[in-house]
Amino acid sequence: MKPSQTIIQALAALRDEEKAIFLQRFFKTGPGQYAEGDVFWGIVLPEQRKVVKQFWKACGAEDIAELLNHPAHEVRMTGALILVQKTQKSSSEDEIEQWAQVYLDNKAGINNWDLVDNSAHHVLGRWLYKKSDRSILQTLSESLSLWDNRISILTTFYFLKKGDFEDTFYLSKKMLHHPHDLMHKAIGWMIREVGKRDCEAAYSFLAKHYSTMPRTMLRYAIERFDEPLRKDFLEGRV
Repeated sequence: MKPSQTIIQALAALRDEEKAIFLQRFFKTGPGQYAEGDVFWGIVLPEQRKVVKQFWKACGAEDIAELLNHPAHEVRMTGALILVQKTQKSSSEDEIEQWAQVYLDNKAGINNWDLVDNSAHHVLGRWLYKKSDRSILQTLSESLSLWDNRISILTTFYFLKKGDFEDTFYLSKKMLHHPHDLMHKAIGWMIREVGKRDCEAAYSFLAKHYSTMPRTMLRYAIERFDEPLRKDFLEGRV
């Protein structure tokens, strides 16, 4: 049996219908919602990580692709987490690029915020960090797909952890008026992460743009600021 099939069987044995009902509500799978039609098996992330730990070494690119294209959310998440593990354990730039390409070739399956947030910076971020050409991020940011947009900004989480804020600020400015609340939260979160490492850099960016950015984005971005400064931003005194 292929490793991918073994993994799907292992996950199927963990199905919990009561949790699945809750997760389908939590992740907005109803008509007209951002994850309309997604299927959940009711498997929590720690259980998925145990499956990853048990089987990731046996998986090749075809196995991961099969997992990432599965209808069940938790199977796709397990595939994404295996890609993260493969990337983190890679010993060469060629290997890292190989897994990044698997990610990009199958990114249609990375189609909810938890899938993006648990994978993009680990896989694409590590691949792109040493590259001078990061134009794929601009392409993703210009996509009509909300999830491509979120992948672009979350990928920069890897860079900013290394003290490189340029792409985070570029994409934040580019998508400042994105129509979806999930992008407002993601961009605000990344600016907040910059501020945890360089408060002056985050302040400088926010001082230029806070008056026009969505309120949710601003609230996320200034969450770690001292209370007086937070009030100044919220009340327009900066």
